[in-house]
Amino acid sequence: MPVKAEAQQFLDGLAALDLPPFETMDAVTQRSIFDAEVPDELPPVPIHSSEDRTIPGPGGDLTIRILRPSDATDLPVVVYFHGGGWVLGTIDGHDRIGRAIANAASAVVVNVAYRRAPEDPYPAAIDDCNAATAWVAANGSELGIDPARIAVGGDSAGGNLAAAVALWARDNNIVLAAQLLIYPVSNLTRTDTASYRANGEGYLLTAAWMDWFIEQYVPDASQRSDPLASPAMAASLAGLAPAMVITAEFDPLLDDGQTYADQLSAAGVDVHYRSYDGQIHGFASQIGVMTDAMINVEAMANFLGARW
Repeated sequence: MPVKAEAQQFLDGLAALDLPPFETMDAVTQRSIFDAEVPDELPPVPIHSSEDRTIPGPGGDLTIRILRPSDATDLPVVVYFHGGGWVLGTIDGHDRIGRAIANAASAVVVNVAYRRAPEDPYPAAIDDCNAATAWVAANGSELGIDPARIAVGGDSAGGNLAAAVALWARDNNIVLAAQLLIYPVSNLTRTDTASYRANGEGYLLTAAWMDWFIEQYVPDASQRSDPLASPAMAASLAGLAPAMVITAEFDPLLDDGQTYADQLSAAGVDVHYRSYDGQIHGFASQIGVMTDAMINVEAMANFLGARW
């Protein structure tokens, strides 16, 4: 099907800015464009409470945002990692999707402000995400969450990090109830798939921009096959938490997500795969802008509810 009208309107608005190719800009310039505050015209997403705090991290203090849908205790929790190619993205920019997930899933959401490349290349981001997940698991009573119902999730680069955290958790005796992988980057060594070729231009995320992100995140090419950088390269995916894998039709990462879902299923992991026809990379965080964003939140909440 063609690109959906809301997605096309987003692309047209971006094209009207007449910006140079993003991969030709440095990280600071890109952040000035993509890390801006949410537009004032968007209605706020209500939430019972929002608290920013710092916890110990491997690189120093690590900021997290705790979003609570109610004052109930023993709630399940989703530890969420924002997208942005490991270079862009903030917990402010992903606050709306965090709140939406918290409300729909009746779960605490912990958004993690992990270190970003190129200032802090691999493995800084995944080290922070692992540390944040371990902290949540160890501090359930303080957070008012049920440590037996911990999920991880993320979009794009955050989906990559969530998949890597799931691997790390399995190997470090941290039991996860689920993983939400929204158009995840599963293999940094494979950027020549059919979807990269078909969708590599004209749909926000381009193949060239993706290559630039990978260069910033893992500049040492020999590390890109590390399973914590490329979860699809893990020796075994057996024993991982149930996964919901979400992709978009007009996304260079379509095949990355679909192939990883197939790998998980082949390893005996409970997998729910859903692809959104007519959608582009980035749609899932566009709460209040794209209808499919909230449809996806509800689908993820249903998936989590069934596993919890």
